[in-house]
Amino acid sequence: MRSHDQSLWVWAEALDLLQAGEQLQRRFFTLAGLQSVPCWVPAIDVYDEGDELKVVVALPGVDRRQVEVLLDDEGLAVRGERPMPSTSHRAAIHRLEIPYGRFERRIELPARDFRVHEQFLENGCLVVVLRQP
Repeated sequence: MRSHDQSLWVWAEALDLLQAGEQLQRRFFTLAGLQSVPCWVPAIDVYDEGDELKVVVALPGVDRRQVEVLLDDEGLAVRGERPMPSTSHRAAIHRLEIPYGRFERRIELPARDFRVHEQFLENGCLVVVLRQP
């Protein structure tokens, strides 16, 4: 094995260990106030269609079970987590640009009374449809 290949293997091992350590920390040692600190903010589009507001949140690779949608007086909040992908021990990582970890996006809404009508994943985006009652 060449020394360059060995250093890539060590890098992959280090990333796996960091991910395992972060999971343990979140599970056992994270203070309640720190759990909500997001690592990244997803991009959004908002469409106003009269009595309906459609919010599209870019969340490629995020499982629906990892997403929480909250509607309150301050607006709409979408938060959750995109876990690090499991990598093989022989993976050579050349670039990591996709954000992983906790995310949160708060969206200020127009001054109208909205209710969440439906929410679904479509083409890697969470679509939240808000309607006036």
